[in-house]
Amino acid sequence: MDFKIRNRSLKQGRRPLSEERGLYLRLMRQGLTNAEACRTLGINPRTGRRWRNGRAPSGRSAGAPPITAAPPPPGPSRYLRESDRIHIADRLREGATVRAIAAELGRSPSTVSREIRRNRHPGNGRYRPHAAQARADARRPRPKPGKIGRTPELRDFIQDRLTKRWSPEQICQALRTQFPQRPEMRVVHETIYQALYLQGRGELRRELARALRTGRARRRPRRQARQRTPRFSTPMVMISDRPAEAADRALPGHWEGDLIIGKGGASAIGTLVERATRYVMLLHLPGGRTAEHVRDALVETARTLPAHLVRSLTWDQGAEMAAHGSFTLATDVPVYFCDPASPWQRGSNENTNGLLRQYFPKGTDLAVHTREHLDAVAAELNGRPRKTLGWQTPAERLHKLLTA
Repeated sequence: MDFKIRNRSLKQGRRPLSEERGLYLRLMRQGLTNAEACRTLGINPRTGRRWRNGRAPSGRSAGAPPITAAPPPPGPSRYLRESDRIHIADRLREGATVRAIAAELGRSPSTVSREIRRNRHPGNGRYRPHAAQARADARRPRPKPGKIGRTPELRDFIQDRLTKRWSPEQICQALRTQFPQRPEMRVVHETIYQALYLQGRGELRRELARALRTGRARRRPRRQARQRTPRFSTPMVMISDRPAEAADRALPGHWEGDLIIGKGGASAIGTLVERATRYVMLLHLPGGRTAEHVRDALVETARTLPAHLVRSLTWDQGAEMAAHGSFTLATDVPVYFCDPASPWQRGSNENTNGLLRQYFPKGTDLAVHTREHLDAVAAELNGRPRKTLGWQTPAERLHKLLTA
């Protein structure tokens, strides 16, 4: 039987659209909407949505995976991939929470939340994965000009305040106050620091860094506590192992110690504060502040006190306490060390050091002070009434303990 082909299209069944699918994905990466891409290729918008988001979770196609242009590279990635963004879009359509999506991707919830907020459609607020990938790719190329360099008015405002010795945080707050409706005139203080510290950006004049509190033109690197190597040959006993009676100041005899340093780090005075009474004793260090000099001064001072008034000593992790093991052997007084960068764990001593700077200003030679002068300064501090002691003086409180 012969068939006569008429001059009209006949239904040929489902035609493979692999070429159109690849073109569609390319158009979506360029930022086109689903309707625009489908109109360009002459396909049904429902087909485009299925390619973009995967099949709807119903009927025979329930759970069908989204169709992607290429499989993702193996191994973990610091950045979200296109497959991750498609997964986010699928789960959002299903009503999943941000935390649930983050757990499925092995990401932080803030990462998923920030991705949705930054890359969703600016008009209708819907999250489209391929358009989101295109926006992320457009933002990624480096180097890119900084915000301060792109906005002369912002740069002049910041430089003017820096010359007046404003801190970056104060400048950022002033920008929010004076330009509430202009987002291009807002930066965070970290942006200002980077414009000053990072070489080659040229956004702010390097000499303006001298107006900062520290006066430094570069950041000082800080090591994490867990990366520190052991400082002393004798293992340290940390403050977490200190008796509870020392923490609540219930019993006298628990002391806090530190050094105040003179000009050029060449001289020092040791400071001791009793936690319960705030009684102050000063260590005379005319020969220097080596571990041996500090140990000998501590041993001499500890032997002048009754045993029940010298129960423990808390110090920071300064190198001057390298001989803490021999000090404990000589006096039977345990030494506890504070955590790195935790001065509040010796709060009484830190406060006392601030008071002592009235007598021994920073940048002066502390070696010129005699033992008699140190004793006179300590006696003056111990004669001041303290609010924390019910307006008694440290000397009065210590005298009561000695005569009780």
